[in-house]
Amino acid sequence: MINDKKVLAIIPARGGSKGVPRKNIRSLAGKPLIAWTIDEAKKSKYIDRLILSSEDAEIIETAKTYDCEVPFTRPVHLAQDTTPGIDPVLHVVDEIEGYDYVVLLQPTSPLRLVEDIDGCIEKLIKTNSPACVSVTESETSPFWMYRVNEKGIMQPLIMQDGLTTRRQDLPTIYALNGAVYVAEIDWLKISRSFLTDKTVAFLMPKNRSYDIDSVDDFLWCEWLVKRY
Repeated sequence: MINDKKVLAIIPARGGSKGVPRKNIRSLAGKPLIAWTIDEAKKSKYIDRLILSSEDAEIIETAKTYDCEVPFTRPVHLAQDTTPGIDPVLHVVDEIEGYDYVVLLQPTSPLRLVEDIDGCIEKLIKTNSPACVSVTESETSPFWMYRVNEKGIMQPLIMQDGLTTRRQDLPTIYALNGAVYVAEIDWLKISRSFLTDKTVAFLMPKNRSYDIDSVDDFLWCEWLVKRY
């Protein structure tokens, strides 16, 4: 709870995964990937209730092993490759009433810490914003990116009067890292997105911003965990 407002946190984890099969319960440095998110979320001083949303029996049982509540099984039609990411969140907030804020914690961000979760919630409150999402500084600038047409000709992604050749002269660019999304529930039901022109950013360091999408990502995050 924060400012007398109740906070619901959701970990979405469907069974299907094309890049890394059974990704959400694959072992990362000794425990299932999903457990890293469960353990950090349970440390939050603001989250009143933490639940898993999944259609997969094995993922559900794994989450329960780590004391994560699973109040229902997600409908299969909300666990397809084509299902918009916001739909399972809206399903949960429709099913579970009595909360003011929702926190979305994707299990593919195992290196995020509780300070990132609580920091994102605090940023939303301090800025009086309806939504806050975590970002990290991008290592690659879109000012140095190009499209290549059918003739192989390079076309700037962002048109400029002249090419900036020094990185320090480029504007700082931020990218979504997928680690934390927070929003007022009533507002989210209307906007149907965490990302609007009213959303504020919470900055996270690069070393906690890895989003696992491939076997290489898995191996890299496991190396980081063991190193630190």
